[in-house]
Amino acid sequence: MLWTIFLLLNGLLALVILYSSRSRQKNEPPLDKGFIPWLGHALEFGKDAAKFLTRMKQKHGDIFTVRVCGRYITVLLDPNSYDAVLDDKVSLDFSRYAQVLMQRIFSLRLPNHNPDSERAWMEQHFQGPSLARLSSTMHLHLQTLLRDEERSCSPADWRQDGLFSLCYSLLFRAGYLTLFGAENSNDVTALATVYKEFRTFDGLLAKLARSTLKQEEKRTASLSQERLWELLSPAWLSRGKGSESSSWQQSYLRHLQTEGVDTEMQRRAMLLQLWATQGNAGPAAFWLLSFLLTHPEAMRAVRKEIRGLRLQEDGSLQRHPLDTLEHHSTPVFDSVLSETLRLTAAALITREVVQDKTLCLASGQAYHLRQGDRVCMFPFLSPQMDPQIHHDPQTFQYDRFLNADGTEKKKFYKGGERLKYYTMPWGAGNNMCVGRHFAVSGIKQFVFMVLSRLDLELCDPTAIVPPVNPGRYGFGMLQPDGDLEVRYRLKTLQ
Repeated sequence: MLWTIFLLLNGLLALVILYSSRSRQKNEPPLDKGFIPWLGHALEFGKDAAKFLTRMKQKHGDIFTVRVCGRYITVLLDPNSYDAVLDDKVSLDFSRYAQVLMQRIFSLRLPNHNPDSERAWMEQHFQGPSLARLSSTMHLHLQTLLRDEERSCSPADWRQDGLFSLCYSLLFRAGYLTLFGAENSNDVTALATVYKEFRTFDGLLAKLARSTLKQEEKRTASLSQERLWELLSPAWLSRGKGSESSSWQQSYLRHLQTEGVDTEMQRRAMLLQLWATQGNAGPAAFWLLSFLLTHPEAMRAVRKEIRGLRLQEDGSLQRHPLDTLEHHSTPVFDSVLSETLRLTAAALITREVVQDKTLCLASGQAYHLRQGDRVCMFPFLSPQMDPQIHHDPQTFQYDRFLNADGTEKKKFYKGGERLKYYTMPWGAGNNMCVGRHFAVSGIKQFVFMVLSRLDLELCDPTAIVPPVNPGRYGFGMLQPDGDLEVRYRLKTLQ
């Protein structure tokens, strides 16, 4: 027994030495292994990825390799060179790391998962006529939920709530009813239960991805997953067939069946889709309204644009808001949304290096990437927070994406060279978010409805936008560390 333990310890020691002994070879990016064997920079990376990668960029430049939990990750922060990664489907693989995250976060295994076929399926539902139908349904659910809020309001009485809670709750519930809730659309209790469980799960998502849950958190996450699997599983799934209608949910399950996914994994895949479709719109709306409420000039500009839309329609925006938003341009709002996403969209774009590769940068330099490593881009740092691209990048400027004539600004430069990528909240290339138009439509509808139908203001006029939760870097939209207290009441008709 002692001899077995001795051999195991020696084997582990050998692995530690092996991983710790890596050195930078010719034409490889700068290597920074950190001081802790095997772990390397894992703790600092997980605690605040933006702060850590900023420090590494200042130390090494736009490309470097770091050790994280025994893996070596090459980080590229030059937006002019991103296409060298995004366009390579031979040496770099998207799906392998995605499979790792699906297993860690959603306990989901899709061995025959084909990203291209899934993307084709998604494009059928989130583009063209299908997108119009989804947006219309989302609009109806938002109207219904806001009417419920209005019934408890009056022009004389103020209600108080946290803005993050208000935005996340309303947009999540409307989105859930649009894509998942046909069978329980009138069950308020069931809807509230799904939302509560989702928030519990979402609060642990980053730790699930990093495998850093404490024992009690593991139990909480597991229970939340199981409840959501059950809540999201339509009654007809267990019977092996659904109605003849072509709902989004049924279509997705048919897609999974064609890939040979068993019934249990189909149930689990619904949670993946719930997070992918509903996990970002609420936080995005929160940040947007937070910036408007704390920047009066921006709020005045957006309200002026809303009044202009109402005048163009010769009536109230409350009557036909979706048609109004679809048929008229809203450059001010679009700039505010782009600026909001620039400041708060912080996903990591990761690829697995499946064969040795020479990465050629826009500068003309070439670096060797090793098979088995990962390569990662973090658009939040560059281009979005790059001071050479965006003046005073930490500051919200509502008209940053507007030209002097009020049209959309699309020309941004770095070092005198025009950039293809000057903000990347939706990713880029073949992996750009297919559902971005549906997400933007929902956020836009929600914000315009709130500002048109409710008086909304800060409880404390001196309040500022709360800081971000640094543990959320890398997982789509950032979330606040705290909330912003607001009060609202029904607008007085004029």
